[in-house]
Amino acid sequence: MAAQPFDQLEGHIWYNGAFVPWKDAKLHVLSHGLHYASAVFEGERAYGGEIFKLREHTERLHYSAELLGFEIPYSIQEIDDASNELLKMQGFDDAYVRPIAWRGSEMMGVSAQHNRINLAIAIWQWPSYFKPEERLKGIRLDIAKYRRPDPATIPCKSKAAGLYMICTLSKHAAEDKGYADAMMLDWRGQVAEATGANVFFINDGIIHTPTPDCFLDGITRRTVIDLAKKRGYQVVERVIMPEEMTDFEECFLTGTAAEVTPVSEIGPYRFAVGEITSNLMRDYMQAVQPAKHAAE
Repeated sequence: MAAQPFDQLEGHIWYNGAFVPWKDAKLHVLSHGLHYASAVFEGERAYGGEIFKLREHTERLHYSAELLGFEIPYSIQEIDDASNELLKMQGFDDAYVRPIAWRGSEMMGVSAQHNRINLAIAIWQWPSYFKPEERLKGIRLDIAKYRRPDPATIPCKSKAAGLYMICTLSKHAAEDKGYADAMMLDWRGQVAEATGANVFFINDGIIHTPTPDCFLDGITRRTVIDLAKKRGYQVVERVIMPEEMTDFEECFLTGTAAEVTPVSEIGPYRFAVGEITSNLMRDYMQAVQPAKHAAE
């Protein structure tokens, strides 16, 4: 059975200050954000009726907009309040939250300084980003053809819609070959990230992760680094070359959608789902669902 199209889901979407029926949350085909990718967004998860690290995500949404040269006409507090109210209205305890801001249709062309800035928030139920059976044994990644660009060519610290085009192409290509995702290198040939998640490697009890100098320093990434340090693990942020993957014993991805997901394979490189990865998976779920785990 085909999945229900996202424009046909039930409930409401917060759209420019009002709660509108889901099917009525529309924009014009000549919106600047559609043609020129002048849009920024966030991905958030709610657990037990609370949106995890909502304020950090909303602050990044505002920062992303600034990097794209526009100002969101709603304060951080207003966006947080709207997100929390919408979550209650949708009636979900566990859900995915997607705020997005974009330039409208007042001007059509590369130059669009006076276009209205629109903001919408949608919330729906979305299970694990990867298939549960794959997560348990570690997902398989291809090595992407496309690379993360030089920061001199893109606003790499913005969670901007246009920066995900090569991610979509890379994930599609990987899935066509039977992989769950793809590992992307950067323009220098260094290990960067997966198409929508940061990456960590483990060797001799030490956790290694690429320095986020041309891709997002994810909120989940920072959360997991903090959790690892609380356990006493050493975390090293550094340049990682692809050939180094031969020496790593474990590997995992982090992201709002991916949460903490073990990796068993990246191209010709193999990894085990080991103790450190398993510990951090549990620690992360305890961090995002403290009430549930306190009751167990």
